[in-house]
Amino acid sequence: MSAEMLFRADPYLREAAATVMAHTDEGGVVLDRTVFYPTGGGQPGDSGLVRWQDASMPVATTLKGPDDTIVLVPARAQALPEVGQQVHQELDWDRRHRHMRVHTALHLLSVAVPFGVTGGSISAQHGRLDFDMAEPPEDKSAIDALLQEMVATDAVVSETWISDAELDAQPELVKTMSVKPPCGAGRIRLIRIGDAADPLDLQPCGGTHVARLGEIGALRIGKTEKKGRMNRRIYLHLDS
Repeated sequence: MSAEMLFRADPYLREAAATVMAHTDEGGVVLDRTVFYPTGGGQPGDSGLVRWQDASMPVATTLKGPDDTIVLVPARAQALPEVGQQVHQELDWDRRHRHMRVHTALHLLSVAVPFGVTGGSISAQHGRLDFDMAEPPEDKSAIDALLQEMVATDAVVSETWISDAELDAQPELVKTMSVKPPCGAGRIRLIRIGDAADPLDLQPCGGTHVARLGEIGALRIGKTEKKGRMNRRIYLHLDS
């Protein structure tokens, strides 16, 4: 009973009709198709609103459920749309788009700081990556300048797919050390920044991203933290 992931086909889709397929024991709602991205890969689950007849349900967040389902979590206890009910889902677009901007910017940060990534998270205001490095960056202003230079190229952000075997043959594509891309489904999604022949970045990712780097807008490097002997955390902030 896997859901059709409309956000995967079009991350800019803000609303869509759907049918309620199930309720979870915890009070969540499962739709047959959804614009809501579920929490994963450091990116928060989407929020928004589901409407039906004369009723509505604010969605606080979205989670992955069993058997490839996607669960919409109500913001409060309330009567849920019945199974089989036709509903209209509306994404909190401003929040999602900021997640997209931060997520793509973090891919650029992984280019500007060429060390293995041990963790990361995204919010609507900022994001952070943890790097496998013993010392903090010597020149944060140089990282800032490189990020701004890459954003100014307004390069295209696109997706491509490779097989499990192709990824095994190119281990350098995997930057995350703590979380490996999901394998076993036969193919893996890659996010490419720039031209196919000479991309700025290419790595496995299941999240949502902006279509061009210019959408990221102004950003800056924030504080850095020591999180272990070989672990440095670097924050990145949207400035608009």
